[in-house]
Amino acid sequence: MDLRLDDAQLIARDSARRFATEFVDPLAAQADQEQAMPAVLLDRLREGGWLGAALPSEWGGSGMDPLAYGLVTEEIGRACSSVRSLLTVHNMSSQALVRFGSAEQQARWLPDLCAGRKLIAFALTEPDAGSSASAIRTEARKGTDSFLVSGTKIWTTFGQIADLYLVFARCEDAPVALVIESDREGVHVEPISDVLGTRGSMLARVRFEDVEVPATHRVGPVGAGISFVANSTLDHGRFSVAWGATGIIRGCLDACLSYATQRRQGSHSISEHQLVRRELTNMLAAHTTAHALCSRAAYFRMIGDPRAVMETTLAKYHAAQSAVQTATDAIRLHGANGTSRNYPVERYMRDAMILEIIEGTREVLQDSLASYALQRPYSRD
Repeated sequence: MDLRLDDAQLIARDSARRFATEFVDPLAAQADQEQAMPAVLLDRLREGGWLGAALPSEWGGSGMDPLAYGLVTEEIGRACSSVRSLLTVHNMSSQALVRFGSAEQQARWLPDLCAGRKLIAFALTEPDAGSSASAIRTEARKGTDSFLVSGTKIWTTFGQIADLYLVFARCEDAPVALVIESDREGVHVEPISDVLGTRGSMLARVRFEDVEVPATHRVGPVGAGISFVANSTLDHGRFSVAWGATGIIRGCLDACLSYATQRRQGSHSISEHQLVRRELTNMLAAHTTAHALCSRAAYFRMIGDPRAVMETTLAKYHAAQSAVQTATDAIRLHGANGTSRNYPVERYMRDAMILEIIEGTREVLQDSLASYALQRPYSRD
């Protein structure tokens, strides 16, 4: 695998780094404290084309390859996990239309989604159906040329301001995916507040009460809602979350390097203490390892290797765990200051804990990765 970035990948990474430094860093704490994405930041995301980063250029997206998109996600995730979560859910839900949408659906929605004129949210999780997607109870009753949808979705990222929802329901006991506009009669949005991390991601509980949805809004055939549409979409989400976790690790490392060189005990900076240097070494190793696993997953995705899905899962599993450990260590290195909102590491820790849950909990991923290990995939390397 060639570790050198091509020109397009370098441009994407450097542009995202400038964007994150100039626009996201100054507003990250505000988004966390106010539990909302600042309108000016949403406008900047649209103007910069970041909401269409992973989407095809033919519809107005940036058409980035997986590695370029991953590097962008890391840069933005370093600055603010809530902003990264918008990129994740918007791009992964839009990807469902790219892969499984009809020509009419693509022409109707993709130009606005690529430009960020419309936002789309992923509505899978329910109060009694989390990691087990097959347990969903939202019902889509089929009529002559429409569906009547009833049910409740929860923890819907940016559900408060989404224009569209990619909703997963059951139709005569078979899973179905539908695009539902937020302004349809019978759609009720209830904000979820005071969560632990990614507090600017504007979570919502979305209730559907006999919402009439045209049959032309069905994405893929009835019966393929989970096995194809949801699983493919979640795979893209795991890839994005893995890179976002890598960004948090780097954010912690950067914060600790700055703090350790500036914080003094007596006549020396704490960066001269052996135990502090050990922590900095561990953080460097954690970031390097997570970045390497994410890059490996990107490479497999780019060449169409069948191992790409599980390598993405491995990257997400490792990077999310490492982000939690690194953020915890970063707080300890900061001492009492680490618990203050005047320093970013307490936000990094809260955000990192969310990444161990979303797009597959640690325990669910452990089970699937153990099966992958038993297949001995590395015997082909």
